[in-house]
Amino acid sequence: MSIYDQHLDPNAANHVALSPVSFVERSAEVFGDLPAVVHGARRYTWAQVRERSARLAAALRALGVGRGQTVSVMLPNTPEMVEAHYAVPALGAVLNTLNTRLDAPLLAWQMNHCEAAVLITDTEFAALMKPALQALRTEHGREPVVIDVCDSEYAGPGERLGTHEYEALLAAHAPLEKLEGPADEWDAIAVSYTSGTTGDPKGVVTHHRGAYLNAVCNAATWTMPHFPKYLWTLPMFHCNGWCFPWTVAMLGGTHVCLRRVEGKAILDAMREHGVDHYCAAPIVHNLLINAPAEQREGITQKVRGMVAGAAPPASMIEGMAKLGIDITHVYGLTEVYGPASVAVKRDAWAQQSLSEQTRLNGRQGVRYMLQEGMTVLDPETLQPTPADGQTMGEIMFRGNIVMKGYLKNPQSTAKAFEGGWFHTGDLGVMEADRYVKIKDRSKDVIISGGENISSIEVEDALYRHPAVLACAVVARPDPKWGETPVAYVETKADATVTAAELIAHCKSLLAGYKVPKEIRFEPIPKTSTGKIQKFELRNRARSTGAIDV
Repeated sequence: MSIYDQHLDPNAANHVALSPVSFVERSAEVFGDLPAVVHGARRYTWAQVRERSARLAAALRALGVGRGQTVSVMLPNTPEMVEAHYAVPALGAVLNTLNTRLDAPLLAWQMNHCEAAVLITDTEFAALMKPALQALRTEHGREPVVIDVCDSEYAGPGERLGTHEYEALLAAHAPLEKLEGPADEWDAIAVSYTSGTTGDPKGVVTHHRGAYLNAVCNAATWTMPHFPKYLWTLPMFHCNGWCFPWTVAMLGGTHVCLRRVEGKAILDAMREHGVDHYCAAPIVHNLLINAPAEQREGITQKVRGMVAGAAPPASMIEGMAKLGIDITHVYGLTEVYGPASVAVKRDAWAQQSLSEQTRLNGRQGVRYMLQEGMTVLDPETLQPTPADGQTMGEIMFRGNIVMKGYLKNPQSTAKAFEGGWFHTGDLGVMEADRYVKIKDRSKDVIISGGENISSIEVEDALYRHPAVLACAVVARPDPKWGETPVAYVETKADATVTAAELIAHCKSLLAGYKVPKEIRFEPIPKTSTGKIQKFELRNRARSTGAIDV
């Protein structure tokens, strides 16, 4: 035994389990008079948010919620969603944020799988949650306690489904004396479900330590100052809002809530509330790029955007630069708490052409500073690929910002962690400066005549055409080549372009075998976070005949 192991044990004075709940208590203590939440006509300070969250925690405890039990929430980006992120973990309970665009059977399946004891649901979603709860009762034999949120900013149709109303429940309970984290930082803080594009979705279980560290990483990655004004364009149900509910608490910032993500609403909020930070998938940033100029008037503060969820096309990065919005490109997955790598900008990049800056910023970059490892490995041998920007392998992570595993799914957990790395399923290359560049999802690579085609590369070429608003490229069966690329395209409202023109445009930028053999002008299915649902497009491509243009 070393001398440094003697009489130097951890104790309550020098060792506390890491939990992002502590950020809320600190901001209430030192920034209690400062604004914490803005939502329509509602305003709450940090002292008030802490008290409301502590009342919610007390109410949930009175309903029997404790360590390891699940609270599901079906909420838009409202104060109640913020409070759930503070109250539920303070009980040692596990937060399950439900995707507002799922169907009732899948919602019932998820609530049963995670054994939800309580459901907090906004009345806007009553028409969806009513059959989901019915299916939960009849098919799964589960009856959670239901708490209805009647948001003051929602005037549409809806009904109460439960026996408790949120505000009345808060009023009926004195706040807990303190919002405390768990005794063990490895305790689960949330369970978030993957999209379930192949079979049942997987429940990604994350822990307090990872949520704490990634919240810190968000601030460090963005060099966020104290008191940011953060706009909720990213759904908080998506990877717990990339841990930003806790980042904003850490910095004593202001949550500016939005029930719906629309270009005008975003720009109005930026103007009215002085918003300086927001996160979104590329499609949301494109809303701002394509908004009428008059809607962007009056926004004089520096605005910083974070983009993830899909590789940002060059046209988007260039467009945001022209608007004067500084974009930071991050990359990650639900299994790594949202973003876990960033294309860190170097001073020398500013001397490059706009086109080269776009290429550099479009990479997935390097690991977050509190993530221990990010690399590109041969998925068969688990050996590193050369840093030549050409040799493709699988992007992998390891470290504290990686999930505990998949709920009730030991086989998938073991497979995901094979060889001591988390396998993302994303294919990429390591460039000479040790920045990673994603090439495709393993299932999205198109193999045509034995040649690999990156769908992202083809999409990037299409996005460079001024008429293209959104696009997605998938494989279609081909009797000669096995597979060939087909492109689905949405055009801008005031633009016209033919399929032949887009194919000619692609031919000017790509090798011949990479050029789409067909262009389909059809609506592109997207998730509520703006991510394109390629599995639906692959089904379309397989089920319909293809005619070359």
